[in-house]
Amino acid sequence: MTRAIVERVSAPVVADLDTGYGNAVNVMHVAGAYARAGVTAVVIDDKTFPKDASLLAGGRQELVRVEEFQGKITAARAAGGGHDLLVVARTEALIADRGMEEALKRAYAYSESGADMILVHSKQKTPDEIVAFSRRWRGETRLVVVPTAYPDLTEARIREFGNIGMLIYGNHPMRAAVTAMGQVFAAIRADSGIHNLDKRIVSVEEIFELQRVPEMKSIERDYLR
Repeated sequence: MTRAIVERVSAPVVADLDTGYGNAVNVMHVAGAYARAGVTAVVIDDKTFPKDASLLAGGRQELVRVEEFQGKITAARAAGGGHDLLVVARTEALIADRGMEEALKRAYAYSESGADMILVHSKQKTPDEIVAFSRRWRGETRLVVVPTAYPDLTEARIREFGNIGMLIYGNHPMRAAVTAMGQVFAAIRADSGIHNLDKRIVSVEEIFELQRVPEMKSIERDYLR
């Protein structure tokens, strides 16, 4: 699926590898596979495996040792070296309530180990922790922000920080799809049919275009005997 996505979009593809699914050996295997599939960057976080989602209430938010995660970073870089793969090291220190000093310590250690970017996350409902981290960050490595829990942090404000290199809208496409499907089926039930809804959604022909059906039919005409 990842290779199919890479082939169909012109924008760089960033893959979230969670913890890398195990130790540094697992990270090398999976990072290499994603690099060969053509992704531009992989994100790996410093939680233990298996992990709970960062924003899961009452979730398990345990971190691996700094040295262990440094090994994962170097393994990912070695796996993707021939493919210009960017390695984004994500620290969950703020998520795990380990405090700002721990988050900064880990971020500097990961940067020194070769991480191309540092992702720092927060579960607070305001961006205060992220703003504070950005202001205290003195490393040359650019930061990555995922403002899921604090949606009022706008792109204009982020640009003012001067050290944020990437902004990830992590789960909004999936949430939007769930929202749209709920609205569609509610409309069908309310109208007792699709006669009104059908005019408001994309056509079947547009779906065929996304599936590259015209290209497939052209190949059929040229090569089927």
